[in-house]
Amino acid sequence: MSTVQLEPSAALAGLREARPDRVTIVVLSGDMDRVMAAFIIATGAAAMGMQVTMFFTFWGLNAIRRRGTASGARDWLRRMFGWLNKGGAELLPLSRFHFFGLGTGMMKRVMQQHRMPDVPELLQTAQDLGVRFIACTTSMGLMGITKDTLIEGIDQLAGVTTYLAEARQGSVNLFI
Repeated sequence: MSTVQLEPSAALAGLREARPDRVTIVVLSGDMDRVMAAFIIATGAAAMGMQVTMFFTFWGLNAIRRRGTASGARDWLRRMFGWLNKGGAELLPLSRFHFFGLGTGMMKRVMQQHRMPDVPELLQTAQDLGVRFIACTTSMGLMGITKDTLIEGIDQLAGVTTYLAEARQGSVNLFI
C-alpha cells in the first residue's frame, strides 16, 4: 500500500483553478465558540478558493459591532436593549460555562497558550481573504443597531431575500 503526499501549496493552487464553490453561513449566535466556528469554516473555505458569504443576524450581529458603541435607536426600550446587549468581537461570551466571564477568560487563555487565533483575529483573516459580510437589516432595526455601530468592512446591509439569493447559488449553506 502506498501513500500519496500532496504539497499544500500545489493542492491549494489546484483548488483555485477549479470552479469555485459558494459557501453561505448564517451567523445567528453571539456566543464566542459558535462565532469562532463560523469564522474557522469561513476562512478555511475562502483559503480553498471558495466564495464565502456570512450573513449576520440577531445575536450574531454582536460579532461585527464595534466595541463600546451605543445603540442608535430613538426609543428608550431599544436603547436599553442595546445597552444591555453589548457588542464587539472581543466581548463575546462562551455558550456554556461562561460563569460571569471566568469560563470565557479561561478559554481565551488556553487558546492563547495553544497559539489559536481569537475571534477578532479570525474576523480580520476572513476580511483579508475576501469573505463577504452581510448585516441583516431586519435584526438591526429590532435591536437598535445602526450602520455606524458596525465595524468597517461590512459589504452590505440587506434582508433575508439577499441571503436566500446567495444561498440558492451555494453548494454549502450553514446555520450557526
